[in-house]
Amino acid sequence: MKHLIPFIKKEPVVAVVRLNGVIASGGRGQTLNDAGTASMLEKAFRKGKPAAVALVINSPGGSPVQSSLIGARIQRLAEEMEVKTFAFVEDVAASGGYWLAASADEIWVDDSSITGSIGVISASFGFNELMERQGIERRVHTAGKDKSMLDPFRPERPEDVERLKALQKQIHDNFIDHVKATRGARLSEDKDLFTGEIWVGKHAIEVGLVDGVGHVVPKMKEFYGDKVRFQVYGPKRSFFQRFGSQLLGDAMAQIDDRALWARFGL
Repeated sequence: MKHLIPFIKKEPVVAVVRLNGVIASGGRGQTLNDAGTASMLEKAFRKGKPAAVALVINSPGGSPVQSSLIGARIQRLAEEMEVKTFAFVEDVAASGGYWLAASADEIWVDDSSITGSIGVISASFGFNELMERQGIERRVHTAGKDKSMLDPFRPERPEDVERLKALQKQIHDNFIDHVKATRGARLSEDKDLFTGEIWVGKHAIEVGLVDGVGHVVPKMKEFYGDKVRFQVYGPKRSFFQRFGSQLLGDAMAQIDDRALWARFGL
């Protein structure tokens, strides 16, 4: 009741936002995207004048665009509301997951947390020989010579790969610019910093990707006192998402998600 009585100093509140899952524009399973996280981020920064916002992140990455949109929203709200943001990495904040972490003012990890993977990846399959063995003829008609670029049902063309790498470089450069802008002078000159390499725990401190080892509750108490209160925000899930997604979800999408986690042994 103390917080309802005027002229009595209120205990500081830290808003805790859980960002857990693969980053993707679709709404399948447990995914992160700008549309799905917008409401809880807005509430976390705007409700009750929090002393700080703590982002608890556990993500192997995913869509670069959705990573950028979520990260930009975090930075914009922090600036508008003049609230300091902290990122706390659980198992992994890699690739797009690290993009989110780098949107905070400080990044804290566990001794075994995986961070980094500042790069861009594209993976697919080629079925042209399988189709040939089965006697299946592929018929594709396009207006525009590059309309069927990287078609998995025909042999890979060197010019397609070259064009893909050019596109990946643009996205990679955007990722690098974001990290340099947010981490600044804390970054080391390590030659592997932007190669897609990953770091575990304290090794990420050495290259400047994170600020230290620490967990959300003790670290926030260290900064804001033992009486700090926590307000936790998470994505709202519909009845269908909670009870039906595993039965009716897209099986291939779930396989893709598991593949992203598996890259980091999770």
